[in-house]
Amino acid sequence: MRIVKEVRPPRGVLRWAFRLPIHLYRARLGWLLGARMLLLHHTGRVSGKPRRIVLEVVEHTTDGGYVVVSGFGRKADWYRNVRANPDVTVQVSGRTIPATASSVPRQEAEEIMVRYGTKRPRVARYLLRTLMGLEVDGSEADFREAGGHLPMVRFGPRS
Repeated sequence: MRIVKEVRPPRGVLRWAFRLPIHLYRARLGWLLGARMLLLHHTGRVSGKPRRIVLEVVEHTTDGGYVVVSGFGRKADWYRNVRANPDVTVQVSGRTIPATASSVPRQEAEEIMVRYGTKRPRVARYLLRTLMGLEVDGSEADFREAGGHLPMVRFGPRS
């Protein structure tokens, strides 16, 4: 794996495009995105205002939770928000689930990225390069290294 560019959260038109799926959820059409995407409802760490973002699910957990990657790293607003206030709500395939956000340990994140890269090699390579600035050769070792480089968050159901 090699870093090909520094990645920053999108601005302007690109930010607007990234936020389009939120409108599908608002129109009660989030189910069209399937179980590979989720709408995260979280609270702004500074403003205290409700925030929303659509994220790709990297893995479904056995307890009914979801794992996502912060493609823009630790600087992403949603990532910093859930670290400050881990009580969130996720919407997936028409279901709304109260959840708690927690960081995925590095070793586990590496294994998750290997599974994701093996299951969706083209998508994984494209997203890693385009959005995350990482170029991988498609090998297990490269996916493992990428997984250790990117922060992952688990959204586990609250009791």
